[in-house]
Amino acid sequence: MDKFVINGGVPLRGEIATSGSKNSALPALAAALLTEEPVTLHRIPRVRDIRTMQRLLVDIGAKVDVEGESVQLTTPRIVCPEAPYELVKTMRASSLVLGPLVARSGRARVSLPGGCAIGARPINLHIFGLEQLGARIRQSHGYIEAEAPDGLRGAVVHFDRITVTGTEDLMMAAVLAKGETVLRNAAREPEVADLAGLLIKMGAKIEGAGTSTIRIQGVTELGGAAHTIIPDRIEAGTFAIAGAITGGDLTVNGCVPDHIGALLAKLQQVGVEVTQPQSNAVRVRAAGRLRSVDMTTEEYPGFATDLQAQYMALMTQAEGIAIIIETIFENRFMHAQELARMGANIRLDGKQAIVAGPRELTGAGVIASDLRASASLVLAALVARGETVIDRVYHIDRGYEKIEAKLAQVGAKIRRVE
Repeated sequence: MDKFVINGGVPLRGEIATSGSKNSALPALAAALLTEEPVTLHRIPRVRDIRTMQRLLVDIGAKVDVEGESVQLTTPRIVCPEAPYELVKTMRASSLVLGPLVARSGRARVSLPGGCAIGARPINLHIFGLEQLGARIRQSHGYIEAEAPDGLRGAVVHFDRITVTGTEDLMMAAVLAKGETVLRNAAREPEVADLAGLLIKMGAKIEGAGTSTIRIQGVTELGGAAHTIIPDRIEAGTFAIAGAITGGDLTVNGCVPDHIGALLAKLQQVGVEVTQPQSNAVRVRAAGRLRSVDMTTEEYPGFATDLQAQYMALMTQAEGIAIIIETIFENRFMHAQELARMGANIRLDGKQAIVAGPRELTGAGVIASDLRASASLVLAALVARGETVIDRVYHIDRGYEKIEAKLAQVGAKIRRVE
């Protein structure tokens, strides 16, 4: 397994680029199953989860051509409507093929999702929604088996709780269903709106994506399209925090500032100077003391749960006590123990973490437990005294494209050891 070796204490300065969104690219790749015509996607990040999804689509019947950051997918027919456990056990987004497979071929067999060990995944919401659309579903031996031999039919689906992948999955299923489907309490994340944009280019009739109510008029077939994936807001937010925690002057290019508005507002409260030199760039400068500020994770447009671990690392360097409340996942404080090994003063109490600072962090051997937790350890290591060795960085490779190379270009002393 690869490791990162980081020597901290260097302020990050310069410009750093944002890749395409992993969380937007995954459903877009799955959407290509809905048509036999070519679908071309640009700005696809080259990360582990994307490679896993591409291998899955090939097994299902797609022809996948990769050229740099562009991917063309053509699926003349569904050869095997199945997502096997051995292939998708490392990726929680495997459930995204469930809706497209049932809609296109009338059946699907999908392994329950794997990925990060950060809490329960609401796959039951996918199942409930597909049943409302007329699919017959049973669960057996760790798989979800769905059938709709006569096709899906439109319905009103009210999600008991907001689910991003559930909204995306049902939206893809509904575009080929007979009649109108209404999704209520739908996720409003930019990734949902980006997927809707692709589906509309393919011929789908969708209104309201990006709001809590999405209306879909089913069509008989979809065609090919070309689409550029939105920037990765979690990567952009991670880099913004990297500039802040190191006391640097960092410009994050190629992002959508509005997509990380909750984080940028929080950084300003903390005492970081945030400006927008261009419409697609954010400049972060942190020359003075940082102040502790409480934070609660929320669904978009609130503070993203995927930035909670990184924000906790930042709070170890802020003056005062910050209370961080996690409302999305029930097991997402595993990074706190590793941060404590580096000298952080963090106390966990149920769904909240109490962080007292500032604390001088020191280099140590730490282990990445999930994708975003590993990012928080990188951030802590950037400011820690001495050398930090981060093990199991395959977690970070799932969602960040060459993060060590990008950080090194702006001054970080970071290297990958195989």
